[in-house]
Amino acid sequence: MNRYPLWKYLIVLTALIIGIVYTLPNFYGESPAVQIAGAKSTVRVDPGMIDTVEEILRSAQIESTGSWYEQNGPVGTVRVRFATTDEQLKAKDLIEHRLNPDPENPDYTVALNLLPASPNWMASIGALPMHLGLDLRGGVHFLLEVDMRGALTGRYDTIANDIRSVLRDARISSGNIERSDLSVVANFDTAADRDAALSTLRRALPDMAFVAGNESNAPFSLSATLTDTAVTQVQTNALRQNMTTLHNRINELGVAEPVIQQQGSDRIIVQLPGVQDVAKAKEILGRTATLEIRMVDDSPTAQAALAQGTVPFGLERYTDRDGQPLLLRRQVILTGENLQDAQPGRDSQTQQPSVNLTLDAKGARIFRDVTRNNINRRMAIVLFENNQGEVVTAPVIRSEIPGGQVQITGSMNAQEAADIALLLRAGALAAPMSIIEERTIGPSLGAENIAMGFKSTLFGFLAIAIFIIAYYQLMGVFSTLGLILNLVLLISILSMLQATLTLPGIAALALTLGMAIDANVLINERIREELRAGQPPQQAIFIGFDRAWGTILDSNLTSLIVGIALLAFGTGPVRGFAVVHTIGILTSMFSAVVGVRAIVNLWYGRRRKLQKISIGQVWKPEDNG
Repeated sequence: MNRYPLWKYLIVLTALIIGIVYTLPNFYGESPAVQIAGAKSTVRVDPGMIDTVEEILRSAQIESTGSWYEQNGPVGTVRVRFATTDEQLKAKDLIEHRLNPDPENPDYTVALNLLPASPNWMASIGALPMHLGLDLRGGVHFLLEVDMRGALTGRYDTIANDIRSVLRDARISSGNIERSDLSVVANFDTAADRDAALSTLRRALPDMAFVAGNESNAPFSLSATLTDTAVTQVQTNALRQNMTTLHNRINELGVAEPVIQQQGSDRIIVQLPGVQDVAKAKEILGRTATLEIRMVDDSPTAQAALAQGTVPFGLERYTDRDGQPLLLRRQVILTGENLQDAQPGRDSQTQQPSVNLTLDAKGARIFRDVTRNNINRRMAIVLFENNQGEVVTAPVIRSEIPGGQVQITGSMNAQEAADIALLLRAGALAAPMSIIEERTIGPSLGAENIAMGFKSTLFGFLAIAIFIIAYYQLMGVFSTLGLILNLVLLISILSMLQATLTLPGIAALALTLGMAIDANVLINERIREELRAGQPPQQAIFIGFDRAWGTILDSNLTSLIVGIALLAFGTGPVRGFAVVHTIGILTSMFSAVVGVRAIVNLWYGRRRKLQKISIGQVWKPEDNG
């Protein structure tokens, strides 16, 4: 009656062993480490970098306690662990000096970091500690300010192109059309052309306000500015796009659980837990790429100026991937703002690695018009990374390209094509940003928070254990063992999921222990009730566990619904609380109904003539008859 088959005992034992193995890494702490990653999309970090770094360390007689290579998508990272922070700092300076002979143009990012101090065999089976939030682990906090003027400037550059396209389609003759500060000025030869353009542009661009120029100083001109509503929309979109871009980029680089939040109308908060090196954090924030499509000026005049080392007005000098100089027009035809997707691929004819771009409807229309009007001219695709522009390719336009499908080929291999696609897909900053506040939260404060959270959980557990054992005696001991199993399973699952533990998560951990004992109280009281009714001990145990299950399920189901709602709609600390709370409900049900029953069955189930259960005082009703 109260005997589990062998497979059920094995399930509980397996769960306990796995739980212990995946819980242990959380008690080893962390060791100082140095992290090496590529500073440019064209620089790869592969497993061979481990041998290079170890040779550098051996030459300086610096010993490491382990080195690892990690691949996060196309981004490779080497991490080297050390016994002390002194060795960590020495190794960081040495590796940075040897890998980056030109500090002004580094190929690699060498940063301080922390790695789990658990044994290597645990890491090999994926037994890693939970991620800790900024309040527990320390890290860096930035307050970024978005340059809204820069966002508007970029928007006006796009509007200038739109006005050119609208007037060209309407066959209205126009002179120079250029952005002038925060406006676009269009010049015309006659008043009739200006009036026709004014009527056409008002219909085509309803978000713009057009004013005819004062004929005394700017005859036959139009000045276009965004309406107040459109300005607000541009600024809102810029802030949202920057937040999305930062989130995508930081996630792609493997920073665990970053916090990115809006503050006010033009500021963004970024928190990176576990990042010790502020310079590394700035590099992560700045390492976003965008592209611009411009026309190449191959005219004899431009080439003669280039040969003499001068740059004519209206042009800019860039170099391609082969180091060859090019002169590009300042006018930007398209930007990353018009990019919907970027994927690596291969050219169907030459089988060269390529990056396949998909433009939005507006970008597709502009690209179609530009390619139609510039056949047999060169068009450059410029990749901007860390404020440095590089011409990826400058092909000759052979025919009109409709449909918004653009293929980039050039001096790149398959891995570089994948990297470029990744950076472009992660998004472009809609406006420049500057760091107006930076703060480093040291690990000592986090260690204090961890110690306080650990003590509160421990004292809460001891108080529950003492009460439950005093009240239910041996069955209370079994319930306490069930609580331990619940705690082990909860921490191990959080570690397997690589969840981020914060102070609210620790609060949820303590709360879970308090709630988990409810199931054991229901079971024990149900057994007592059956004993009062005169049931034999074995039958009372069986009925107690069997009938308490329905009540346990109902009570935990309502809490689970609340936890899932918090998980779905909560953010930040609320979400961290909900993760621990939800998983804790599931583990508490397993430990109470399956784990504790396995212990009870193992202890009492083998006794055929059980006379008494150690479950405290059983108050039987008095017989008044």
